Amino acid sequence: MRDHEADAKVFKAFCDVNRLQILELLRSGEKCACVLLENLKIGQSTLSYHMKILCESGIVVSRIEGKWTHYKISEEGSEYALKLLQTLTREKTVCSDSCLCESQSHLE
Repeated sequence: MRDHEADAKVFKAFCDVNRLQILELLRSGEKCACVLLENLKIGQSTLSYHMKILCESGIVVSRIEGKWTHYKISEEGSEYALKLLQTLTREKTVCSDSCLCESQSHLE
């Protein structure tokens, strides 16, 4: 059975303009929170809120260096998000126990 709560966190990460802008900034590599703040028209508390959602989704990871937090896109998290979207949107063929298909490889 799927963990729909975890799946919903992934999609929540993509459903806000600020978070999409943050992801766009992180595409070129790791960024300090101070750099993200310089490029976005939001305050520190708003950035923290959005980064919490992105990190909880697994799409972004963080590390602390001194008083600043640095963020980057997680390769594993982005691959999971891609596979999740593909899984949820591709057609699934369901056969009965008496199916006479030559190949049942389409069953999941």
